[in-house]
Amino acid sequence: MHNNKGEIRSVNVTRYVTPLREGGSLPAIAEADDNFLYVLKFRGAGQGVKALIAELIGGEIARTAGLKVPEIVFANLNPAFGRTEPDEEIQDLLKASEGLNLALHYLSGAITFDPTTTTVDPELASHIVWLDCLLTNVDRTAKNTNMLMWHRELWLIDHGASLYFHHSWQNWEAQSTRPFIQVKDHVLLPQATQMKAADAALRAVLTPERIRAIVELVPDEWLLANEHVQSAREAREVYAGFLISRMAASEVFVKEAQHAREVLI
Repeated sequence: MHNNKGEIRSVNVTRYVTPLREGGSLPAIAEADDNFLYVLKFRGAGQGVKALIAELIGGEIARTAGLKVPEIVFANLNPAFGRTEPDEEIQDLLKASEGLNLALHYLSGAITFDPTTTTVDPELASHIVWLDCLLTNVDRTAKNTNMLMWHRELWLIDHGASLYFHHSWQNWEAQSTRPFIQVKDHVLLPQATQMKAADAALRAVLTPERIRAIVELVPDEWLLANEHVQSAREAREVYAGFLISRMAASEVFVKEAQHAREVLI
């Protein structure tokens, strides 16, 4: 079976360093055979491979949009890896995650973005809000910004809560053209004063061809874990179709974001 790994590197996990207990899915810092540290996202956690699919597609779309995202890699977990782990919960997670997982390069020394102390440029804020409206990312709020400051630059992390249409697969066409109501809670909405310009700029770079190329990166085995699809090709067509349709209807979510900002301000 073709894994469609394309531009994404693969590493083998060699050492479990420490869990990151901020999230419910128990990601962890781990070392790989290239001697780098990664934030490891497990296929055996919470939403399973759907969260990994959203992380991969969302992260690479953000990168194409010119936003800063840590390198994403495929991370192989050996079946013997968790046998020496003393924590039973973590051991169960490791056993359930044997095989292909996802990881992001660990930004050592990075600090969580704090909206009360850091002001984001309106153009950058608008691009990030636009991106999250496209991806239907519900997880970039003041309580959980999912952004880091590293070397005085803003980096985006954790897109696993994006593309939530794939949890109710059958009505994806209708969901692709809906406004993103949750934008009202976006941490950067107050600074997002350039949504119309962001729409024009990002639609120009996120072409249907680029969207399809990003969707092609998703491994077949993750797509086939979806009980609603008959083939990996069918699943790819739905993911690409959802995003391309949403891009074509971007005026809907841009207007919703502008309205939500007016109400907020």
